[in-house]
Amino acid sequence: MSINLKIIKDDDGTLVPIEFSDLPFEPKRIFYVCDVPKGEERGNHAHFETRQILLCLKGSILVKLHDGKELKEYRLMPNQSILVEKMIWDSQVFETGNDVLLSVCSTNYNKSDYIEDFEEFLRTINEEDGK
Repeated sequence: MSINLKIIKDDDGTLVPIEFSDLPFEPKRIFYVCDVPKGEERGNHAHFETRQILLCLKGSILVKLHDGKELKEYRLMPNQSILVEKMIWDSQVFETGNDVLLSVCSTNYNKSDYIEDFEEFLRTINEEDGK
């Protein structure tokens, strides 16, 4: 699901305000990723509880989202964003070598919130579906 951010462009540049009240959750943490070599894939994990908005600030970033059944891919260009729900396996391919990705998170960092093994992710999803 893309997040529609207000984009204001004029001769002096582009302004993209992010009103926390417009987001689908109350942000608890923000971080950005940069200086990733061209073609490198990062992420490769899911979260039990964390929801994220991924926003491309610069470059071109291919976001891969897997819900346990289907893989979908979305290419983010500058000022484009996508919502990553909890229990979605996600990764990002940094396509230009000059990409910057901003992540707005619904939770504070907690290592135990991460699933870093895809097979474990699939088992967890299947167990939840069987309930």
